[in-house]
Amino acid sequence: MFRKISNYWLCQTGGWGTMMAISLFFIYTSGKLEKYYILSLLISCVLGVITTHIMRYFIHHYDVLKKSVKAQLFYFIILTLIFSILYGSISEVTDNLIGFNPERLQKYSIAKRIFLSSFNALWLIGIWNLIYYLYHFIERNRTQELDKLRLEALVKSLELKTIKSHINPHFIFNALNSIRALVDENPERARRAITELSNILRSSMRAEQMETVPLQQELDIVKDYLALEQMRFEERLKVIFEIDPDTLNQPVPPMMLQTLVENAIKHGISKQINGGFITIHSAFIKDHHELRVINSGRYLDKIKEEEAGFGIKSTQDRLNLLYQGKANFEIQDLKDNTVQSKIIIPIAEIL
Repeated sequence: MFRKISNYWLCQTGGWGTMMAISLFFIYTSGKLEKYYILSLLISCVLGVITTHIMRYFIHHYDVLKKSVKAQLFYFIILTLIFSILYGSISEVTDNLIGFNPERLQKYSIAKRIFLSSFNALWLIGIWNLIYYLYHFIERNRTQELDKLRLEALVKSLELKTIKSHINPHFIFNALNSIRALVDENPERARRAITELSNILRSSMRAEQMETVPLQQELDIVKDYLALEQMRFEERLKVIFEIDPDTLNQPVPPMMLQTLVENAIKHGISKQINGGFITIHSAFIKDHHELRVINSGRYLDKIKEEEAGFGIKSTQDRLNLLYQGKANFEIQDLKDNTVQSKIIIPIAEIL
């Protein structure tokens, strides 16, 4: 039964119920327990639950817990004051209606009674708010630690699978065969090809050491990879870069763009008899950084899941962990036998 009740409501009922029990205990031991006091106390507890629940709604509605610590402190003080006055005012009205403590009604003016009730409510609402903020602060830190561990595990998994992808016999065989053909015909190009292959392998091995790298660094690896593939496809592969220079310093997850380009080659260009093109686009769109890879071919959902699933799933998982839901990844068919993979991530402030 209790498993169906959220922790929030368990804490609400338990906290206010404990406050009521403590108050009854002290009044009972002093010998001044009256039925009007019990009724007033019961109404105060119910009112406390309702008031704090409304306050909780405002906290979530205005995303207070996602703001800076200074902003959270400001909201904490303002909300505590506002809802203490609200709680105190309604408590005074209900006490007046049930006729509780008539001596106080005669002794003090309505303004002073509301002030005293609000002041007494201040510590209750303040403690409630303090516990609520501390709980979410601790929970957020715990979640961030778990996400960090999950990200590290995912990056390690990505690194291993990326290395496996790049060192598979087909890739190495094609690259080395192309290089061998160039040794006599074009030694200079052969030397560059060896350097490009070395850069790709080195980047794969370093992937687990970084959460993000500048886009320029990622593009350098992508260019090395595409240069090797162009030796294999020759004129069947056309590469277009549409890069806004202002985006080159923006941080991106390492090997993510490389993964999308590799999928475009493997599942798009290589399936086309006449080859095709790959366009890599980077630009600022409104308040986000948009990366797009457009290639000839059809959407990956027509490819077996075990062949294409890892690249797509790892991209979405890494974005979710790195940007906490503020980034997006989608892949879709466009017109004229083309596919678009698009990544949208928040713009980072570059110091």
